Amino acid sequence: MFASLSDRLASTFKGLRGKGRLSEADVDATVREIRTALLEADVALPVVRQFAATVKERALSAEVSGALNPAQQVVKIVHEELVAILGGETARLEFAKTGPTVILLAGLQGAGKTTLAGKLALHLKNEGHTPLLVAADLQRPNAVDQLTVVAERAGVAVFAPEPGNGVGDPVSVTKQAREFAVAKVHDIVIVDTAGRLAVDAELMQQLRDVRDAAQPDNTLLVVDAMIGQDAVRTAEEFAQGVGFDAVVLTKLDGDARGGAALSVVTVTGRPIMFASVGEKLDEFEAFHPDRMASRILDMGDVLTLIEQAEKVFDAEQAERMARKVSSGEDFTLEDFLEQMQAVKKMGSLGKILGMLPGMGDMKAQLDQVDDRELDRVAAIIQSMTPAERQDPKILNGSRRARIAAGSGSSVSDVNGLVERFTQAQKMMRQMGKGGGMPGMPGMPGMGGSKKSKGKTAKASKASKGQRRSGNPAKRAQETHTAALGDAPVVDFDPANLPKEMRDLLG
Repeated sequence: MFASLSDRLASTFKGLRGKGRLSEADVDATVREIRTALLEADVALPVVRQFAATVKERALSAEVSGALNPAQQVVKIVHEELVAILGGETARLEFAKTGPTVILLAGLQGAGKTTLAGKLALHLKNEGHTPLLVAADLQRPNAVDQLTVVAERAGVAVFAPEPGNGVGDPVSVTKQAREFAVAKVHDIVIVDTAGRLAVDAELMQQLRDVRDAAQPDNTLLVVDAMIGQDAVRTAEEFAQGVGFDAVVLTKLDGDARGGAALSVVTVTGRPIMFASVGEKLDEFEAFHPDRMASRILDMGDVLTLIEQAEKVFDAEQAERMARKVSSGEDFTLEDFLEQMQAVKKMGSLGKILGMLPGMGDMKAQLDQVDDRELDRVAAIIQSMTPAERQDPKILNGSRRARIAAGSGSSVSDVNGLVERFTQAQKMMRQMGKGGGMPGMPGMPGMGGSKKSKGKTAKASKASKGQRRSGNPAKRAQETHTAALGDAPVVDFDPANLPKEMRDLLG
């Protein structure tokens, strides 16, 4: 969503690199570019003005003029101000001290409330809660049926005593839901309310009635992030008509310009609490302003990446793999398949790689990453016998032809996989011995090849009897060279990379 904004800001900051000092003209030009980038991203004009004024004031202050690297200092200022307009700190749900915690979802029709109700329920279920979904949208056709299906997919309970489609009283359903939750020991109640195509008096009155019946601990406004400034206007009208505690953004994975996310907090004074980042029920996450600002500025989002990895990688499996590597046991195709399937659970490969810092210049390549390649590799491995997975050396020509036929691939695909796996296996063996990467000198404290160790030892012995220069600068260089030893310089050849990585890097 923020791709165009990220590109504009990145090109703006490139113009500052290498400058030992920033003049007022440099700051003015930079702020002008930032202002244009935000306006093109459909950020509200008052927010843009306030943001640009703050950045300019701080960029002209002593904190930048006295910095060793003014360009990095300006990036730091922009990052901090982006965090501020995105809400500053991460917003959290308020949980009731007694009785079930009630969460009321409000918003316009089409914003994605029903699907989001299921995502939020699954998110809370994974955190150890027992949520109950309440079908209080009795106006939209098939809304009750849709919520029932979503609840089933999420594996949570649903309370739907009325058929909907214009039949039933949402206020009565909401009151009954609280009693049902207490009786069935549900600690979270999520009420899905009706939306309208536009904000009107009838909608607001019905929401107020449902709100009074629900007595919610949290009222969340569901906003479609793709509708731009209309989202901000909608949020303002809901804030005045009903009131809400926080915003939930849906369709944040879309290709819109993202102005809603950068405007809604400042305009309404309410934080963004959650974000829907895909179509699947598990593509839902807490909204962290600092992490989102880092994504916008192409600094990556390693913390979210780690959290996602912790969810899908089994701790026992990871410990078993670590023991295997440290003990020198061979890394098998069975292990390779396990690791690959765990990575697949984390989501799209392009999205995962996009969370790494500095990947902004590779957007085109990331968009071309084919997630189906993992399925093709899995099919090849699963077409092997257990003995072949344990020892690929037994794969002769006839076996490879059989595997290719069984997996719907070609013999060259099987050969390519075996070749890449052999390289990975060598790397794992080297790591198990405490050495560096294959073909590279050992890192300090990580060992290295016997050949490089021998050379280093010889260099060390030679340095003991070597005369030191009287020139301080030259002596420092000699000391540095002796400490490094005579480790061989390895030329990096991109042709040696696996095919997928070569394709990714273009």
